[in-house]
Amino acid sequence: MTVTRTVTVAGSPVHLLEGGEGPAVLFLHGSGPGTTGAGAWTSTARTLESSFHVVAPDQAGFGRTPLPAGSRGGLDLWTRSAGDLMDALGFESYAVVGHSMGGAVAMALAAARPEQVTRVVAAATMGAPGAGLSPDLDALWAASSDRAGARDMLGRLFLDQSLVTEAAVQARALAIQEGAAAFESLFPPPRARWAEDLTLPPATLAQVRAPVLLVHGAQDRVTPMPAATGPLVEHLPDVRLHVVGECGHALMVEQPEVFRGVLSDFLGGDRET
Repeated sequence: MTVTRTVTVAGSPVHLLEGGEGPAVLFLHGSGPGTTGAGAWTSTARTLESSFHVVAPDQAGFGRTPLPAGSRGGLDLWTRSAGDLMDALGFESYAVVGHSMGGAVAMALAAARPEQVTRVVAAATMGAPGAGLSPDLDALWAASSDRAGARDMLGRLFLDQSLVTEAAVQARALAIQEGAAAFESLFPPPRARWAEDLTLPPATLAQVRAPVLLVHGAQDRVTPMPAATGPLVEHLPDVRLHVVGECGHALMVEQPEVFRGVLSDFLGGDRET
């Protein structure tokens, strides 16, 4: 059974969702305001907990995990923190699943720790050389904490606008408000520099030895598929791409059964590790 708890890693608190039995899988959420580990991954974690040990932290600056003193976030911090967390929890090897920003962190972690990271799933990922900052990602990072801002943000995440319900808007607005103080320092304008910070150069991608599965919504506006996946397919040594039709950026919400099926099949190769 997955539960939420807080652990201390390198002197800083990290809030996480954790539980299940089997090989460890680290889940890393994306960068939208109000995003948390539990918010992004609880539904997915519950379907996997009978076969995998799931760890889904709030990354630094999100949810209940504060930024370390003197830090403003960024790829280096999030990558180092993810590895330090798994060390603190005692896992010698693990797969990593990342969404959007979390995908970039997952690939960077695999490059930095090739002996520990066994597989990578990068969903609707950032990190591709040359991808830049899309207008929808720029707007998402700038979302206001009122209901209008939350509605606009959700509208950009989904192809199916029927998912932008009043309940979803209210929940997202509250989540944005709760995390506003920390998030304000993460992606201030001009925001193209923060997209660049999350870009992995070809030399880093070439160091990713673990098998990588890219999963991408065909109608993703936040990280449009051609720019987001093309360079990764070119530069990752061991990569495959699964395109999900009729789907925007938030695959695990918009096409949950497809996403979980693809995820389970790919991670299943680690069940003996």
